[in-house]
Amino acid sequence: MNTNNDLIRRRAVLALSVAALAAPRARAQTPTASPELIAAATKEGTAVFHTSIDLPVAQKMVNDFQTLYPGIRIQLERTGAERVLQRIEQEYASNIKAADVVESSDVTMFLGWKKKGWLAKYVPSEVERVWPKDERDPDGQFASVRAQLSVIAYNTKQVKPEDAPKSFADLLAPKWKGRMVKAHPGYSGTIVTSTYATEKALGWPYFDSLAKQRIMQVQSASDPPKKVAQGERSIMIDGSEYVVFYLRELGNPIQEVYATEGSPLISGQTAVMKDAPHPNAARLFAEYVFSLRCQQLMADAGGTRSFHPDVKLAPGRKPLSEIKVLRSDPLQLEASVEEVKRKYTEYFGV
Repeated sequence: MNTNNDLIRRRAVLALSVAALAAPRARAQTPTASPELIAAATKEGTAVFHTSIDLPVAQKMVNDFQTLYPGIRIQLERTGAERVLQRIEQEYASNIKAADVVESSDVTMFLGWKKKGWLAKYVPSEVERVWPKDERDPDGQFASVRAQLSVIAYNTKQVKPEDAPKSFADLLAPKWKGRMVKAHPGYSGTIVTSTYATEKALGWPYFDSLAKQRIMQVQSASDPPKKVAQGERSIMIDGSEYVVFYLRELGNPIQEVYATEGSPLISGQTAVMKDAPHPNAARLFAEYVFSLRCQQLMADAGGTRSFHPDVKLAPGRKPLSEIKVLRSDPLQLEASVEEVKRKYTEYFGV
């Protein structure tokens, strides 16, 4: 019996109740939606939401929405970004259009779907009012609902703070061989973006050297923090900053590190599908996820970063203004995704 896994699972379940207590600011806000939209959405009664947000956070969002609108049920479909892409593509190829709202950390899928005409033109009121122009589609078909950093992290029971890596270069030290975990760009939108950004900063020769470190390969960007928290590996090379936050706040021995070369910044996009079977419920849910209420909830309960100017950071979390970040141009990323996956497989053999 794996007691570490059991402990993580029990703590993840507890996260929902802990988060509810931690987010009074979020509950105090009511999203803006017209009575007509609410009535039409309630008549439809449901919406299907695909997302790559880590499950405890996504479930908290859904639960809060259903508290606000008890006549509407959100069917939550959570998986990695690349699996979200594959599922929607397969459904549309079979003329099955079941998805209403889609969120993903892979911006390139939204660029592709926009070209195919699959996205509805719908701008939630808060996006229209306060969102940065570079975090919303100029044609009003999607916007960044969250941001996160891909960070290094270490197990504080296995590694002393003074011995922890401070940079990507430090990960090449012989002492870390066989002790690190990394997520795969073929599964995760967060990781394809972070791998792309890191390669742009350091070059493919860096990954050639890194591949010699006998690294555990996992899928989702949520997986490396959990492996480190469980003690299966001492160091994570990349993974979701917000997962590190909530695991530590649940008592797990994990600490993030912002690499001196810069930490990749990844935006998660949300769009309403043009052929959504529940278009009004989809629009109401989109209004909710971009509202200050949900944005503050995501920041408090999950540690995600928001583009809403009124969201407050939890105590102890470093502002983006104090972190060196590595940004990726979405169009250049779109053109490079397949090369990133191919080169990564070439170096790591997976």
